[in-house]
Amino acid sequence: MLVVDRVKRSFGSVQAVRDVSFSCAPGSVFGFLGPNGAGKTTTMRMILGIFAPDEGTITWRGQPIEGRMRRRFGYLPEERGLYGKMKVRDQIAYFGRLHGLDEFDAKKRADGWLKTLRIEEYATRPAGELSKGNQQKVQLACAVLHDPDLLILDEPFSGLDPMNAEVILDCIALLASRGTTLVLSSHQMWQIEDACDAFCIIGAGRVRAAGTLAELRRLFPTRTVRVAPDLPEIRAVFAELDLEPHSGRDGTLAYAVPADTDFGALLRRAVAAGPVDTFERVEPSLNEIYVRALGETA
Repeated sequence: MLVVDRVKRSFGSVQAVRDVSFSCAPGSVFGFLGPNGAGKTTTMRMILGIFAPDEGTITWRGQPIEGRMRRRFGYLPEERGLYGKMKVRDQIAYFGRLHGLDEFDAKKRADGWLKTLRIEEYATRPAGELSKGNQQKVQLACAVLHDPDLLILDEPFSGLDPMNAEVILDCIALLASRGTTLVLSSHQMWQIEDACDAFCIIGAGRVRAAGTLAELRRLFPTRTVRVAPDLPEIRAVFAELDLEPHSGRDGTLAYAVPADTDFGALLRRAVAAGPVDTFERVEPSLNEIYVRALGETA
């Protein structure tokens, strides 16, 4: 288990991380979220030992992280870090050698990941000639070639179109199934909502919300109810509860309803008022939870 406990880190007068705590279960996918400047990258670099925390502790499997342990970690930075003139297959294998693989094993694994990431046609091309999205996939291969125990992914979907983003999501699921613990940061909420087992949302260097998606939803105060058709009788049912539709397009009404509402009773009242074709209770999305958790800190 990775445990980050009340870590703080400053750079001069700037407090990048003020108070951050979370833990990740083995083999889980953990979403570490927050706006630019929230302290995400600094926290991830403290996990990797690039920075030391000013206060607090970070442990892996109950032990402080040290150099030998760090060799079993992988890191995909947000910034591009490839050698532009080096051929893709050679580059991936080179990073594997840095993590202790022999030359034969490194090249064999490189071929496997080139196929998994669907970039085998670029194996002998210089990395600098590839598109931004394909360079990102090469960087991911470099980060995972040694089958890391812990993998840190900082904006892994940067520069990727939706099809290639799905390839990365498939790789994340594959790695987790093999026992790798993953910590990933992304602004693409819709892509990671179903991919992560738990989340931590930080703002201004502090934790604003944390838990599984189900736990975060339980803290959210409202649910959206979509109902159709748009009839005066149905509007009147919701008006009796002091609720007004926040949208009404294509004959469908949408209401923000308190989470503790008896939705069964509400449905029965709507059906009694007029013909109901649609009555849907919608759980808050990760993006909605994120925006509410950050409030004015976003």
